[in-house]
Amino acid sequence: MPELPEVETTRRGISPYLEGSKIKKIIIRNRSLRWPIPSELEKKLQNQIIISLNRRGKYLLLETSVGTAIIHLGMSGSIRIVDNDLIPEKHDHFEIITSKNIIARYNDPRRFGCFLWAGKKPENHPLLINLGPEPLDSKFTSNYLYKSTRGKRTPIKQHIMNSRNVVGIGNIYANEALFYAGIDPNRIAGRISEKRISKLVDEIIAVLKKAIKEGGTTLRNYRGGNGMPGYFKQELAVYERENLKCKKCDSLIKRRVLAQRSTYFCRTCQK
Repeated sequence: MPELPEVETTRRGISPYLEGSKIKKIIIRNRSLRWPIPSELEKKLQNQIIISLNRRGKYLLLETSVGTAIIHLGMSGSIRIVDNDLIPEKHDHFEIITSKNIIARYNDPRRFGCFLWAGKKPENHPLLINLGPEPLDSKFTSNYLYKSTRGKRTPIKQHIMNSRNVVGIGNIYANEALFYAGIDPNRIAGRISEKRISKLVDEIIAVLKKAIKEGGTTLRNYRGGNGMPGYFKQELAVYERENLKCKKCDSLIKRRVLAQRSTYFCRTCQK
């Protein structure tokens, strides 16, 4: 599914076309996403100026003077700028049309995304209110993550993928950051030293920044705001590399299922 780098890449790709523009029309073709698109959403957004398009975790926040709408890409969604004459496809569920006839179209084959109204205080919306700090924000420090792990008996991979602890670190990037930090994904979070946690924080930040620079990771059907795939797949060190040689040593990458998620690691490099 689209993770933080893919959502941020999408935001950067479409925001120049939308910010400062007036919404001429919202077209809803299918309200049955993960949660039904509210019936009043079109009326609330019509003729409103898009002040900004921000990101909180894996959510896009479309801010106007009357309130903010939340967009989530779900498991297979994408939102991109399309030509006016491009005929909508089967899974194109809604689109935002500006007064300059710019079209931002949302496509989601599995319909696990959302388009919801959050009002003037989006930070209080149930989807956002309990989110932890952004991993690329100054609040995400080694001291913060270390304190958050004390007394925790969950595996470190689960801990950093829990959005209450830190947002946006999905399965792909958790695997990659733990590999570069040399930490076994199954190691109990509360038993990892402060020095190793500090290394993990550095690697989380480095991996996410590099992934954003490469436009995210396209494994199956992800496309960014410009319709292009993400190229970070070529940089993956462990994810989906089971039985291939480790890029640091000659050991083979192993796979195990942890909390129902495929987890990839090197037994030699990660302890």
